[in-house]
Amino acid sequence: MILIGMFDSPFTRRVAISATLLGIPFEHRNWSVGKDFDRIREFNPLGRVPTLVLDDGEALIESAMILDWLDQQVGPMRALLPASGAARTQALTFMALATGAADKGIHLVIERVFRPEEKRHAPWTDRCRVQIEGAFAELERLCTAAGDHAWLLGDAMTQADITLACYVTYLRDAVPMDLSMYPALRIRVERCEALPVFQKFYVPFDAPVPKEAQPA
Repeated sequence: MILIGMFDSPFTRRVAISATLLGIPFEHRNWSVGKDFDRIREFNPLGRVPTLVLDDGEALIESAMILDWLDQQVGPMRALLPASGAARTQALTFMALATGAADKGIHLVIERVFRPEEKRHAPWTDRCRVQIEGAFAELERLCTAAGDHAWLLGDAMTQADITLACYVTYLRDAVPMDLSMYPALRIRVERCEALPVFQKFYVPFDAPVPKEAQPA
């Protein structure tokens, strides 16, 4: 199967890390939503990444959908998202906060990359920052509550750890966000980022170049 998307996308990156941890091999197409938009749309009508093209040609077009498919391939005992109960709810809470923050960070990046400075709307960008900071404050509280445990939930890495690290690292690099005010969150993210599988799929953030702005 083929994973489409650059690894500076936190959505693509969490899929690559998850597939590797689950022992599911994939080919990679390092395509950008900027310069490769039309090529991506041949597989995903939204022109978004990640897109996972399965061996039979079916395309999965959103990261949560892809992660669910990966978990189904290995079964509930190995799945990275807990199957039920309080652990699943807690994992989804971590993921919802991190995803919400990343979504707002992407809005800020889009404002910077795609809009001329004079057309940027400060009340909107300020609101996005407030939302990111709110998510970070709650994640800081939850990470503090997790204490010195190696993982956020239980005795093994879950999708909560993966998503948290990928999305917070993206926000640190791309917005950028200062993590010094969130020490428990920062330590938790750095612990994951030190692992070889996270380093393997890390590349510095590279802002997409709008197609119309590219040299002829």
